[in-house]
Amino acid sequence: MKENRRDFLKALGLSSGALLMSPVSSAFAVQGDKASLLKAQDFNSSMYAQRKLETDILIAGGGMSGVCAALAAARNGAKVILIQDRSRLGGNASSEIRMHISGSSQLKQVWRETGILEELMLTESVTNPQASYEMQDYVLYDKVFSEPNITLLLDTAVYEISADDRRIHTVKAFCSQTEEVYEVSASFFTDCTGDGTLAALAGAEFMRGREAKKSFGESLGLEKADDITMGNSLLFEARMHDRPMPFKAPSWARKYTFKDFEHRKITSYEYGYWWIELGGVEDIVHDGQKIRDDLMAVVFGIWDYIKNSGDHPKSANWALSWFGMIPGKRESRRITGDYIMTQRDIQAPELLEDRVAYGGWPLDDHLPEGMDDTSQNPFRSIPLKGPYPIPLRSLYSKSFDNLYMAGRNISVSHVALSSTRVMATCATMGQAVGTAMAYCLKEELSPRDLFHNKEHLKRYQQILRRQDQSLLGIKNEDEQDLARKAKVSASEEDLDGEAAQVIDGFDRDVQDGKSHQWRAVMEENTPWVELRWSKMQQIGCIECTFDTGLDRFLRLSSEAVVQQKQIRGYQPETVSDLKIEVKRDSQVVYETFIKENYLRKFVHHFSVVQGDAVRVTVHKTHGHHQARIFEIRCYDQNS
Repeated sequence: MKENRRDFLKALGLSSGALLMSPVSSAFAVQGDKASLLKAQDFNSSMYAQRKLETDILIAGGGMSGVCAALAAARNGAKVILIQDRSRLGGNASSEIRMHISGSSQLKQVWRETGILEELMLTESVTNPQASYEMQDYVLYDKVFSEPNITLLLDTAVYEISADDRRIHTVKAFCSQTEEVYEVSASFFTDCTGDGTLAALAGAEFMRGREAKKSFGESLGLEKADDITMGNSLLFEARMHDRPMPFKAPSWARKYTFKDFEHRKITSYEYGYWWIELGGVEDIVHDGQKIRDDLMAVVFGIWDYIKNSGDHPKSANWALSWFGMIPGKRESRRITGDYIMTQRDIQAPELLEDRVAYGGWPLDDHLPEGMDDTSQNPFRSIPLKGPYPIPLRSLYSKSFDNLYMAGRNISVSHVALSSTRVMATCATMGQAVGTAMAYCLKEELSPRDLFHNKEHLKRYQQILRRQDQSLLGIKNEDEQDLARKAKVSASEEDLDGEAAQVIDGFDRDVQDGKSHQWRAVMEENTPWVELRWSKMQQIGCIECTFDTGLDRFLRLSSEAVVQQKQIRGYQPETVSDLKIEVKRDSQVVYETFIKENYLRKFVHHFSVVQGDAVRVTVHKTHGHHQARIFEIRCYDQNS
């Protein structure tokens, strides 16, 4: 169902002028306490610091999509301000909520997402052997804070937008902890809020609720459209102790019996449970306080049942160690783009020309009533046969010429959202739009221009491909990659791992029967692969793509069964120690030795030298018996 700014303000209980008041005033109005409204002049008094900031790109929302968008844009040369309304990055993956980052690994094939997300997950896995969610928070903060092109504003909420003539000009945001009001002007904006808040404030067209079958020809749609969504969840963690740990439920906890769990199996106690869900039949955004309180009653009611019903005697020594206070959201507003993805795009996908990311999570729709109706199965999940592409046209607003979106608020139907909403998929959308904004900034293009200009579109996709973004069916055709013109040889190679595959255009297994990587047995050897040209080249950058086991799960989780399906720490197939040499007339003119690499995408810059050969020698992996390299690229330093 489509909505506009007037509907949005009406839902808040505000006139259009109310948003010109302070965010504090607006917050009270949302809660209905109009007697407590602050006057605008009070808010603008000297106690509030007024900050005017200018940047190339403003990103609202610091979940996985916002983090990846910010890093992608900044690494491609743009100045970025990232606004997050909480003190932690990661959204549903943060220590505040603790949902694991799911995505196309659910296909159980070879389609784990790569790019910036893979870098983050590999870094977390190596940095965080203790499997602490707070350490994952640290990894995300460190990556963002260490990027010189990003200004990070935590605990800051967007509350007002200035826009006209299809362009957003400024965003106003408020940090209650520091009593600062920010007015940020930018060339491009991205809504990664999940709720589509920035877009709705600007007056962009958006959808909400479940569509009828006839709306998009979806067999999984409803006979009649409604405003209902999937609900929110609140998780908990528990630990086992060496003695009985009694528990007394609070008076407000709900009461449950064995019958309530007929469709919701309790098989472990350490992490529970995605099906603790409520709010789909309420206003998922504006009833958020009530939904949170109701979910608290559910969490403590379920733990009371586990501990005191007698149905789970093995829980005697278990005790709660953590519970969430911020619900994890699945669905609210979806911003309308030039293309609305539907059920067909998920189940019978075509390789859309503007594909910039992919998904692979099942069509996973949840019961809106959640724990309010335990007589029904809490979800309907339809597995997919393979991954599907996500087009650029679903990642920018049809209403504005400088507004992108990434995350669960993209341009999809409710049915399609049931697959696209998961965080690994959202993260790859973030990298796609971050890269797109930086590209459009340099080329002075709008998002729609980028789609319609096929030369620019192809060049942009090649940038994504070089930066290890998850793409389907797009080979390396980068004209600046010197390696594509080289001849390849190796000290040795396996039958299914010919050396020439390092320049075959693919950087991963794509399920076509080929490994698309050079493979050589290690044992006592230090195998090498070499690229050679018939004439001298200017070389200042060498990039390698290594094997990190994309057929496995790789995600932090407090759930034991999830941890058992993956390898924490260094991935055994990955090249750890390697030597890179540049040669001229068989003489080494540049040499470096790298130790303890754990990343899939390895990029090494150095002062430009002239050479006619590059050799990569593998001295050590993280445990695998083969040296494995998917791709080698070579560039002039200025490329």
